[in-house]
Amino acid sequence: MGCFLVSSVFTTSLPILFELPSLGSFAWLEHVVESATGWMGLGIIFVYSFLIAFALPGVSEVVLAAPLDLGLTEAGKYAIIIVVSGLGKAAGSVLAFHIGQEAKESGPIIDFLRRSRFDVIEWSENKTVQLAQKWGYLGMALALSVPFFPDTISIYAFAILEEDYVKFALATFAGSVGRLLVTMGLVGGTLVAL
Repeated sequence: MGCFLVSSVFTTSLPILFELPSLGSFAWLEHVVESATGWMGLGIIFVYSFLIAFALPGVSEVVLAAPLDLGLTEAGKYAIIIVVSGLGKAAGSVLAFHIGQEAKESGPIIDFLRRSRFDVIEWSENKTVQLAQKWGYLGMALALSVPFFPDTISIYAFAILEEDYVKFALATFAGSVGRLLVTMGLVGGTLVAL
């Protein structure tokens, strides 16, 4: 188990920034989010949500566990977490969207995915095309509102089909907010307290 100290500036506000349980695991990053506090914690939530949108294999609900301690009411704390997370995910989705647009042009990537153990392209195309044809960007927002399902799959699937960066980012933001609100409603009726 390794520990990296970033600098004396960060170590005074964040006791341990990175704790790696095992090589290749992202549990350390979830731990950082779960222990994020203060205004710097909002930056951590933004970066984590950004990474979840296009690269990390995880779920975004962990941001709700951040203690933050910003001197706000519980409702205020959750509202700011949800907005910052949504903005981070929307920004990350724009990068994923750009990568998806490039992948549409890349025959070798699509060919490799079609030859994979199970046809990821066929499965995602079928499900995504059904949602996109029926509901468009609203379908994307609804797909992203499903708690505990990796966002990256839905984001890349829609990125290959859609063409509007702004609508894509807005749908991602709406889906992210919806997902966190649904999660709060499922976990102990927290939504009622808001």
